[in-house]
Amino acid sequence: MACMKLGSKADAFRREGNSWFCTTGLPSDITIEVGEVLFHLHKFPLLSKSGLLEKLIREKPEEGEEGCSVNLTDIPFGPKAFELAAKFCYNIKFELTASNVVYLRCAADYLEMTEEISEGNLVSQSDDFLNRYVLRGWKDTIRALQTCDDVLPRAEELQIVKRLIESLARKASTDPNMFGWPIMQIGPSQSPGGSVLWNGISTGAKPINRSSDWWYEDVSSLSLPLYKKLISVMESRGVTQELIAGSISFYAKRHLPGLNRRESVSDTSCRFDSKVLASSLSEEEQKHLLEEIDQLLPFQKGLASSRILFGLLRTAIILRASEKCLSNLERRIGMQLDQAALEDLLIPNISEAVETLYDVDRVQRILDHFVAMDQDNFGGASPALVEDEQLILGSPSLTPITTVAKLIDNYLAEVAPDVNLKLSKFQSLITAVPDYARPLDDGLYRAIDIYLKAHPWLQESEREELCRLMDCQKLSLEACTHAAQNERLPLRAVVQVLFFEQLHLRSSIAGCLLMSDNLDGSRPLQSGVQVSNREHQVLKLGMDSMRNRVSELEKECSSLREDIEKLGREKKKLGFRIIKSQICSSNDGLASKERLASEEVEKQKHLKQK
Repeated sequence: MACMKLGSKADAFRREGNSWFCTTGLPSDITIEVGEVLFHLHKFPLLSKSGLLEKLIREKPEEGEEGCSVNLTDIPFGPKAFELAAKFCYNIKFELTASNVVYLRCAADYLEMTEEISEGNLVSQSDDFLNRYVLRGWKDTIRALQTCDDVLPRAEELQIVKRLIESLARKASTDPNMFGWPIMQIGPSQSPGGSVLWNGISTGAKPINRSSDWWYEDVSSLSLPLYKKLISVMESRGVTQELIAGSISFYAKRHLPGLNRRESVSDTSCRFDSKVLASSLSEEEQKHLLEEIDQLLPFQKGLASSRILFGLLRTAIILRASEKCLSNLERRIGMQLDQAALEDLLIPNISEAVETLYDVDRVQRILDHFVAMDQDNFGGASPALVEDEQLILGSPSLTPITTVAKLIDNYLAEVAPDVNLKLSKFQSLITAVPDYARPLDDGLYRAIDIYLKAHPWLQESEREELCRLMDCQKLSLEACTHAAQNERLPLRAVVQVLFFEQLHLRSSIAGCLLMSDNLDGSRPLQSGVQVSNREHQVLKLGMDSMRNRVSELEKECSSLREDIEKLGREKKKLGFRIIKSQICSSNDGLASKERLASEEVEKQKHLKQK
């Protein structure tokens, strides 16, 4: 760290409690009160350097032998700054460094220690050190800027903050090897041990290959107001948006502990103890910091990683950030949802009003943002046109939406076991993905099957409504085989699966037969390559296997139809038997009643005859 020694006399200051005394052998004739600290000093050294103290002392009437008393409550940085300024007035030795030059320069301005009062005064000395030494080095500039927080209003008024920030922005936007000492060289200027040579002398420093993000960690130590000023100046100097976003992400990870909980221990992007730095921030301060970071981040796809954005969103939910901040983060994530991972979407639901385990509504909004943006990219083209002209041609423009469709199907499978997840929300997530985005519906079938298993109380009509969202024609052969034997699916869905599976097999067999005819006729294929007899046998075996499978499926379909018809006949027979038994029982009751009545009549006749 750069330093400059001022003064030539030995230190004659001593402290007793909250009081400072100058041990020069002369009695003190002035008392300077700075906050709660008292300085018992002498008028002459102070009057010879400070214009302010000269005015204040002249305005004071004589107060006897005890001298006068002056109160300096507004001096920047308080007692510490005045102590060094007083030592300068007494010509006592002390070091001017990057850590004290800012507040000492502000105190000198406050005390009016200018060239008009004395040549080589503290204002000129501190300015000279700042310009010649501090601003030329990166580390010293960082240290000096960090001290500006304590004297920020006056440091801004004196243009110190502006000069420091412009120096940092200039260095960050240029080659890091263009400044600092020693200059990194290669070839003859590198010693056999690998250390850098300076004028032929080994410095012991190893050459470092710096990347463009070398300045992230240093600037992340700045306070938020100073960091915001630095980012603004860097943008005006043409620093790329990628570097700006990378620095903001690094700053967020350093000061928001919630972002580092999922980071790997070996992550090289976190070269600091984040817990120590973040522990000084209260929840309200973290909330304010997060909202400011949201405003600083460039609103452009891919500049910040999805992991960082999801981490910011989770932290914003926990800290109860503003709705504007939450909405902005959801839109940012929606712009690059195709870069997200499944674990990113599994956002716990901390709302007391909703009973679901995961925040499904938030994922729905994020998905809606992505789909709207994806459709805008196609200029409002219809899904049918997209499917015909781009999906078939394998256009890379459909890769993001197909990636998101697969991601959402996996997310559906994760949230499906939640018994509190309503059918309407589950269906809404399914339908939010366009049909053309799913080349196969295997993932969707898996999610629906899991949901049906976790919700056995669904009515048959609800099961059928849910299964209609699945296109049986886009199920693979393995998925069709599983669905055909799945007892949880409604009967209508099983029949459709069997029907389309049979169509798929017949189409495959037709293609194989066509190829077989080409082989038998010794006609060359379209590619002009002759197929060997061994390959011919393999194709025939595959065809036989497919025929057997079709035959089995036809038998299953016939058996299923017979079972359905049999079930219908049994229901009719059962109803007829019930009706017949009811009629017979009613007839028997009438006959018994008639018999009892006739017996009673006969009994009365017999009594009358007697």
